[in-house]
Amino acid sequence: MPSNERALIARIAAHESWARTTDRTARTEPARRAALDRFENEVDPDRVLPAAERARRAEHARKAYFTRLALRSAQSRRKASEARRAAVAHDQAAKDAEAELSAVDQAQAG
Repeated sequence: MPSNERALIARIAAHESWARTTDRTARTEPARRAALDRFENEVDPDRVLPAAERARRAEHARKAYFTRLALRSAQSRRKASEARRAAVAHDQAAKDAEAELSAVDQAQAG
């Protein structure tokens, strides 16, 4: 089966599944808990810190993670923007050179 059809079938199944879900919060709780546990494990893998301190540090680790993602996204957007500007400048330079050659040709012909 082609991958685009598999993707559509999976999308249909996901929509049908969410249509039957009465409590979205309860359904997604295990994933949210796992995401938070990841940061707690990062800052206190041996569970030696008091729970409040571990939670405080985990919150900072989570914020650092998402801020790092935001930085990478901004850098990627900046690079893409610079590449687009360079491509436009290159196209304009090519058009200018072509116009100059055309003017030279016309001057020589005239």
